[in-house]
Amino acid sequence: MASFECVSLDLPDVTGIAMGKNGDVPEGSVQRRARPATWSWTSVALTGIVIVFLGTFLVLPLIVVFVEAFRQGVRVYLAAISDPEALTAIKLTLCVAVMALTINTGFGLAAAWCLGKFRFPGRQLITALIDLPISVSPVVVGLLLVLVYGRHGWLGGFLESHGLRIIFATPGIILATAFVTLPLVARELIPTMEAQGTEQEEAARLLGANGWQVFFYVTLPNIRWALLYGVVLCTARAMGEFGAVSVVSGHIRGLTTTLPLHVEILYNEYRFSAAFAVASLLTLVGLVSLVAKTFLERIAHQQRIGLKHKGA
Repeated sequence: MASFECVSLDLPDVTGIAMGKNGDVPEGSVQRRARPATWSWTSVALTGIVIVFLGTFLVLPLIVVFVEAFRQGVRVYLAAISDPEALTAIKLTLCVAVMALTINTGFGLAAAWCLGKFRFPGRQLITALIDLPISVSPVVVGLLLVLVYGRHGWLGGFLESHGLRIIFATPGIILATAFVTLPLVARELIPTMEAQGTEQEEAARLLGANGWQVFFYVTLPNIRWALLYGVVLCTARAMGEFGAVSVVSGHIRGLTTTLPLHVEILYNEYRFSAAFAVASLLTLVGLVSLVAKTFLERIAHQQRIGLKHKGA
């Protein structure tokens, strides 16, 4: 009878890397490297569409703002932004932004600590409520505040009888701005605190640290970049808020007009150079916030990756 002998052939692996049990590459295997993507007519066309879209809807309006702002010269520009009403609007905008930022930073830290460190019934509901201001129109937010805190609202009459006026005053503008910007700080801190875990805090507790020491020396250093990122987003959004503030402010010139409202007033009065001059200030704030956002976003992303590796 004929006998057959099994012979194993050492053929190269053409489909990829054949890994051994210990993770080494056997002899004779071939490593295929991913080829870089080649340009095609489709990719060129899509890239061109994106560039045209961004240039038309983003870059061109920014250029127009500064061109129109300086159309009549630097003297007119400086006169527009140094006008008493403009200075009042700038001061009110900064005041509102600082107050809204303070409120949302405190709330964001508390909400992120609660949702990122603990698991409890109703956690998903609280997370959804935090995201509510994003899904509600700012104009609707303003109307709701008027219904609650207006003179004939649920709480407005009681508050005004005790000398506290909310609507058509600075407190109403702060409330509207704080409500619209409520999720920005919290949504940046929650993922970071979830990735951080509770091991470091528990270790600090065992070593005798109290609650404030744990927060300032353990938790805060790990979330500082995400916190700064949320602060930048909240500040930029607060200074540019228009819809809700327009409803609750009453457009009282020199008293309740923020920078966006002042731009609208100037434009409606056909003072285009002054309107674009004031608008350029908001544009500069947006550009600076964009640069800071990009920088902090990169650092926060690297920090999250590092926390995930530590947790693994």
